[in-house]
Amino acid sequence: MQYIFEVRIKEGHSAEEYAVIWVRASKLIQRAPGALGTELRRCVGDPNRLIAIASWESKAHRDAMEAQHDPQIDHIIRSAAPFVEVQPIGEFERPEWLVKPSVSAN
Repeated sequence: MQYIFEVRIKEGHSAEEYAVIWVRASKLIQRAPGALGTELRRCVGDPNRLIAIASWESKAHRDAMEAQHDPQIDHIIRSAAPFVEVQPIGEFERPEWLVKPSVSAN
Protein backbone atom coordinates (compact mmCIF):
# COMPACT_ATOMS: atom_id res chain seq x y z
CA MET A 1 0.00 0.00 0.00
CA GLN A 2 1.03 3.59 -0.32
CA TYR A 3 0.53 6.33 2.26
CA ILE A 4 0.39 9.73 0.57
CA PHE A 5 0.44 13.15 2.16
CA GLU A 6 0.81 16.76 1.04
CA VAL A 7 3.26 19.14 2.66
CA ARG A 8 2.99 22.91 2.40
CA ILE A 9 6.06 24.92 3.34
CA LYS A 10 5.33 28.11 5.25
CA GLU A 11 6.68 31.47 4.13
CA GLY A 12 10.28 32.09 5.10
CA HIS A 13 11.22 28.42 4.78
CA SER A 14 12.12 26.16 1.86
CA ALA A 15 11.40 22.70 0.54
CA GLU A 16 15.10 21.94 0.83
CA GLU A 17 14.97 22.75 4.54
CA TYR A 18 12.09 20.32 5.00
CA ALA A 19 13.74 17.67 2.80
CA VAL A 20 16.72 17.42 5.17
CA ILE A 21 14.38 16.63 8.06
CA TRP A 22 12.19 14.34 5.93
CA VAL A 23 15.20 12.25 4.86
CA ARG A 24 16.32 11.83 8.48
CA ALA A 25 12.87 10.56 9.52
CA SER A 26 12.44 8.44 6.39
CA LYS A 27 15.73 6.61 6.94
CA LEU A 28 14.55 5.53 10.38
CA ILE A 29 11.03 4.67 9.24
CA GLN A 30 12.39 2.56 6.39
CA ARG A 31 14.04 0.22 8.91
CA ALA A 32 10.57 -1.02 9.90
CA PRO A 33 9.43 -4.41 8.61
CA GLY A 34 7.42 -4.04 5.42
CA ALA A 35 8.79 -0.62 4.43
CA LEU A 36 9.38 -0.41 0.67
CA GLY A 37 10.69 3.13 0.19
CA THR A 38 9.67 6.76 0.15
CA GLU A 39 9.57 9.64 -2.33
CA LEU A 40 9.26 13.38 -1.88
CA ARG A 41 8.20 15.42 -4.93
CA ARG A 42 7.80 19.12 -5.54
CA CYS A 43 4.69 20.48 -7.26
CA VAL A 44 5.25 21.95 -10.72
CA GLY A 45 4.87 25.72 -10.44
CA ASP A 46 4.67 25.76 -6.63
CA PRO A 47 8.02 25.05 -4.94
CA ASN A 48 6.41 25.23 -1.49
CA ARG A 49 3.96 22.41 -2.14
CA LEU A 50 5.25 18.85 -1.89
CA ILE A 51 3.81 15.37 -2.03
CA ALA A 52 5.29 12.50 -0.05
CA ILE A 53 4.69 8.85 -0.87
CA ALA A 54 5.63 6.04 1.48
CA SER A 55 5.29 2.50 0.13
CA TRP A 56 4.61 -0.50 2.37
CA GLU A 57 4.06 -4.22 1.88
CA SER A 58 0.68 -3.81 3.60
CA LYS A 59 -1.42 -1.48 5.73
CA ALA A 60 -0.76 -3.80 8.67
CA HIS A 61 2.99 -3.18 8.35
CA ARG A 62 2.51 0.60 8.33
CA ASP A 63 0.06 0.45 11.23
CA ALA A 64 2.57 -1.64 13.22
CA MET A 65 5.30 0.96 12.63
CA GLU A 66 2.95 3.76 13.72
CA ALA A 67 1.95 1.83 16.85
CA GLN A 68 5.58 1.68 17.99
CA HIS A 69 5.86 5.50 18.29
CA ASP A 70 9.65 5.68 18.01
CA PRO A 71 10.55 8.77 20.08
CA GLN A 72 13.46 9.60 17.77
CA ILE A 73 11.15 9.70 14.73
CA ASP A 74 8.57 11.73 16.65
CA HIS A 75 11.26 14.24 17.67
CA ILE A 76 12.44 14.64 14.05
CA ILE A 77 8.91 15.13 12.74
CA ARG A 78 8.06 17.64 15.49
CA SER A 79 11.15 19.66 14.55
CA ALA A 80 9.54 20.42 11.17
CA ALA A 81 6.10 21.27 12.58
CA PRO A 82 6.70 25.03 13.01
CA PHE A 83 7.33 25.59 9.29
CA VAL A 84 5.12 23.07 7.48
CA GLU A 85 1.49 22.07 7.23
CA VAL A 86 0.97 18.36 6.58
CA GLN A 87 -2.28 17.04 5.16
CA PRO A 88 -2.76 13.29 4.74
CA ILE A 89 -4.25 12.46 1.35
CA GLY A 90 -4.89 8.82 2.11
CA GLU A 91 -3.84 5.22 2.08
CA PHE A 92 -3.99 3.54 -1.30
CA GLU A 93 -3.79 -0.14 -2.07
CA ARG A 94 -1.21 -1.27 -4.54
CA PRO A 95 -2.89 -2.88 -7.54
CA GLU A 96 -2.56 -6.61 -7.98
CA TRP A 97 -1.78 -5.82 -11.57
CA LEU A 98 -0.99 -2.64 -13.40
CA VAL A 99 -1.59 -1.80 -17.04
CA LYS A 100 0.54 0.87 -18.68
CA PRO A 101 0.17 1.76 -22.34
CA SER A 102 3.30 1.13 -24.34
CA VAL A 103 5.10 4.09 -25.81
CA SER A 104 5.70 3.85 -29.51
CA ALA A 105 7.65 6.17 -31.73
CA ASN A 106 5.54 7.34 -34.68
